Amino acid sequence: QVRLVESGGGLVQPGGSLRLSCAASGFTFRGYRVSWYRQAPGKDRELVAAITTAGLRIFYLDSVKGRFTISRSNAMNTVYLEMNSLESEDTAVYYCNADRYWGQGTQVTVSS
Repeated sequence: QVRLVESGGGLVQPGGSLRLSCAASGFTFRGYRVSWYRQAPGKDRELVAAITTAGLRIFYLDSVKGRFTISRSNAMNTVYLEMNSLESEDTAVYYCNADRYWGQGTQVTVSS
């Protein structure tokens, strides 16, 4: 059974940090590009960051460049999203994606 399980979300003050994790199982994780998406209330889901199979190519949404870092451990079947200098505009449900597989999402709320 394919599973993507996100964790690490929560409530944080502006300027704070969070580290999201996405643990994969049930498929050959190392063979897939993996992405983080987010969806804020009333908005479309958007691609935040993506990393290729060996981590050699990385994409970031312009608004998170310099603040977010995506990484992966193929040995651990896990992808991470380190989020620093968080802003209220980063508030959303964050989803992990690999091809047609999606996680259930983890809520990130940035508020004072």
